Amino acid sequence: MHAQSGGNLIRTSFRLGPVEFKNRVLVASGTFGYGDECVSAVDVNRLGGIVTKSLSLKPREGNPPPRIVETTGGMLNSIGLANIGVHRFVSEKLPFLRTVDTAVIANIAASTIEEYCAVLEILEGEEGIDAYEINVSCPNVREGGLNFGTSCPMTAEITKQLRGRTRRPLIIKLTPNVTHISEFARAVEDAGADAVSVMNTLIGMALDVRTRKPVLSTVTGGLSGPAVKPVALAKVYETARAVKIPVIGIGGITNGRDAIEFLLAGALAIQVGTANFVDPAAGIKVADEMKAYCAEQGIADMGSLVGALDARTGVSVLDSWL
Repeated sequence: MHAQSGGNLIRTSFRLGPVEFKNRVLVASGTFGYGDECVSAVDVNRLGGIVTKSLSLKPREGNPPPRIVETTGGMLNSIGLANIGVHRFVSEKLPFLRTVDTAVIANIAASTIEEYCAVLEILEGEEGIDAYEINVSCPNVREGGLNFGTSCPMTAEITKQLRGRTRRPLIIKLTPNVTHISEFARAVEDAGADAVSVMNTLIGMALDVRTRKPVLSTVTGGLSGPAVKPVALAKVYETARAVKIPVIGIGGITNGRDAIEFLLAGALAIQVGTANFVDPAAGIKVADEMKAYCAEQGIADMGSLVGALDARTGVSVLDSWL
């Protein structure tokens, strides 16, 4: 797909398996609901894709409040994967998503490998879903609460089991709370993943000095927003050099320049997350700013920016766009 900007036709689209995305900006899971909540404020058809709120086999109420707190340059959340469950999603949310002119990626979360498989198998029988993103930053109840995403063998096993159950693109969303994220990326690549999302939230906490208690009911939560962008960029760069499958960059993206940085570091596409809470149209604005950058630089295909960082000198094509 091409976009008219500055008198030039700029190619903004990309493919992931059989799916063509009209542009490289998706909205991240948990920051845009199921898409239907934002239609009065945003033309969702202008997005490259919508990643749904995480879906579990049964509805989840999530953690007790307080479960969100603002921090310097970001926010902490401990929502606890609250969602309506896959069956209500199919009956109440999917009919709307079938009407949108953009890609729909269903995010799946679970507490056992069997539950991951069960959710995917339910969705497999439905039209209107283009791909899956698998949230492996979930506690494995059979292993005493150890997160799947911090165990390379378990992450690979989830990927292998799901790969055998679908031909739709399979994206594994990796946690940064490990020593080397590239090891996990290679493991899921070997197990059949089509792409990886990098990265999920960092572990963080906030304290109330008056009460001397943690602000979140769960003590710690997931840190997101602009504060995590430098970490996310480094994780994308590490991952992109380690695997051949595409990397989707996530972490602190609020404008077009941020997004272009992720492409230069090796991301095929990006997701806008926390910025959606500030402005539901953030993703569309990021996409427009990315096109404006390409027009200014005389770039006909946005894909030419992917991995275009000159790491030897630290100088990139972005430096002239100041």
